[in-house]
Amino acid sequence: MTRSIYLRLSHSGILAGLLMGASTFAMSDADARQASPEVKAESGAKPISDTDLLKDFIHYIRIARYDVAGSVGRELLSRNPAPRDFVKLVDSAGETARFDESVGRAMRVASLEPLAGAMYKLYETGRLEAARDPKEIAENIAKLTGTVQGRIRASTRLKVAGEYAVPQLLTALMDRDNSALRSESQRVLVDIGSQAVIPLATAMVHADPAMQERLADVLGLIGHRSALPFLADVRMSSTIPNVKAAAERAIGRIDSGALGASVSQLYVQLANRYYSQSRDVTSFPGEEFQLVWSYSPSSGLTMTGIRSSVFHEAMAMRLAERALELDASNEEALVIWLASNLRREIQQPEGYDNPAYPNTRRDAMYFAVTAGAGPSQGVLARAIDAKDTLLARLAIQAIEKTAGSKALTASGAFGGSASRQPLVEAMTYPNRRVQYESALALGASQPSGAFSGSDRVVPTLAAAVRDASSKFAAILARDNEQYQAVRKILEADGYVVLSRGATLAELAGPIAEVPAVDLLIAIDPNPSEFAPLASEVRGTTRTAATPILALTIAEAYPDLRRRYETETSVAVRPLSIAPEQISKSASDLVMAASGGPIGADEAQAYAARSLRTLRDLALTRNAILPVEEAVLPLIKSLGETTGDIRMNVAEVLTLIPQQRAQAALMDAALATSGNERVQLLGKVAGSAKRFGNQLDERQVRRVLELAKSNDPAESTAAAALAGSLSLPNADLLPLILGTGTKQ
Repeated sequence: MTRSIYLRLSHSGILAGLLMGASTFAMSDADARQASPEVKAESGAKPISDTDLLKDFIHYIRIARYDVAGSVGRELLSRNPAPRDFVKLVDSAGETARFDESVGRAMRVASLEPLAGAMYKLYETGRLEAARDPKEIAENIAKLTGTVQGRIRASTRLKVAGEYAVPQLLTALMDRDNSALRSESQRVLVDIGSQAVIPLATAMVHADPAMQERLADVLGLIGHRSALPFLADVRMSSTIPNVKAAAERAIGRIDSGALGASVSQLYVQLANRYYSQSRDVTSFPGEEFQLVWSYSPSSGLTMTGIRSSVFHEAMAMRLAERALELDASNEEALVIWLASNLRREIQQPEGYDNPAYPNTRRDAMYFAVTAGAGPSQGVLARAIDAKDTLLARLAIQAIEKTAGSKALTASGAFGGSASRQPLVEAMTYPNRRVQYESALALGASQPSGAFSGSDRVVPTLAAAVRDASSKFAAILARDNEQYQAVRKILEADGYVVLSRGATLAELAGPIAEVPAVDLLIAIDPNPSEFAPLASEVRGTTRTAATPILALTIAEAYPDLRRRYETETSVAVRPLSIAPEQISKSASDLVMAASGGPIGADEAQAYAARSLRTLRDLALTRNAILPVEEAVLPLIKSLGETTGDIRMNVAEVLTLIPQQRAQAALMDAALATSGNERVQLLGKVAGSAKRFGNQLDERQVRRVLELAKSNDPAESTAAAALAGSLSLPNADLLPLILGTGTKQ
């Protein structure tokens, strides 16, 4: 790795986020002096040094003067020390052990936890920066053949550098003129372990035979499963007996069962581990950047920093591509590639220049629709299993654009099952957007054959007309006062809050009565009980994709927050935060987990699309998806909606051959006036033309009365309706004899 690459990775990537966090706590000099008289400098006196501030911070933490410690700490961070300088400050002051202890204590104080976290990250970043410096790595590699103590220190520092040290260690490993250095470099690479596997395996596949043989042996000694597909690839492709033998030895050492496995499928297995973001394939958990690798004989092993948010997707795609090169019929590899690419697009920061996916390449949806409905159904199955709401919605979009009615409901080997119907499954997914969009796709396809789950399509479309903009929240709370306080916050944000439950079992009834729970808040959960609670929520069908906000006591907050800080669907906040912060935390969580609540405009769009689909089903008299199943919710919607949506509801009701549909239209017309009444009278007439007169006597009398109205538009519409009802002459005669002129 060149020094320029190192500097780009550290200063523009890894450190940026950490230093931004530290700067949050920076104060102006005036603010610091006002907040902390203890750090005030007399006029003309020598300014307080960084060392003194550090010692004061530690001192005040140890005597539990947390208010003063906070001011001192903020003053120290306001001076913006570079990470490596901060490490030198702590170490040179002889305060390393006391600093670690004090920061740990401060992390357990809610008011100091962010400040202490920023200090800890600054210190750890400085240590990593020093260890990963190419110059430091080169010096430590040179010391591997020095004194015993020098070798021990150098080995320790190289192991801390980890993956960043691999390129230079690889060069040392292949040094033909220094056998001692080769041996020590190999030992360090084996000690580095899993972090060394991908860079070494990447080099091995493209290296000359001598390097391939050596690297196969090293990978076998490391013994990590991530090396298996690369070793199998070399074993299959090499024509050199020594190389093939070395690769076979290494595979046997790691997992002898893999000797007979498909190379393409071994790549798929590793791609799945990256797709699942397994910890064993994540070198730097919690850091902003990870590394991807390339190798060529001319430039050697080269690292590139990539945002952690898209790293696993980049690796899964790379491995799936190789699997497809080896076996173009590998459907699982194609599904992994498509799912990873769609998820990359979801998670990629706006404006980020992804080194693994140039911006000149087409967007992910292009490839999804090109692949066709079958692979996109496989993507949807993965999204359902992982409760990945945003991915599920994109998969449904791709399916709808490419599938015919049979393909939409076909069973297939999706997600490991031979009889799954992912699009049908999606109608019971615990997120209303996914439910609505799957029902819209199925309804628009005009299915001609029966399929399991068809009875849910029309009711789901009807629910989209009525309830799309509703937001439902559940609160787990033992204390009613706390429940009421949080309930008030959520209701102010537009949520319908379910009744209180101390356990998920107590909430089962209320949850079953709503379309989906958009947010669940757990108040004051016991830290030891929260993980089982989160698992229970995820394991319950109705809440499996529901975002969870935990409001916990100050003492438990740091540990719980660290445990769930990488989760997009779980957030942890102190119970003591202000109501507006609870509101913002809930909003941010729901946005990250599911794209936010359904807004008014989006709800209108869902309603309009659903009504168009219901109308088309009614016009074609689709026997598989009978619109009659929607008549009751549509009648309710007629009284709850306005404007174009109300007229579209009325239009669908005119196509339903039921007396209650026609009667509801007439009652709606009578309950309004003006142009809206005229339009609704026309809808009643349309129903009567199709299905005959189904009005009761009371409604017929009102039609005849309206036909005598002085309002020309209203009287004409009522007269037209009267004509459509095929009334007996005795009913029409008064109109003919008495209303030839306006009354």
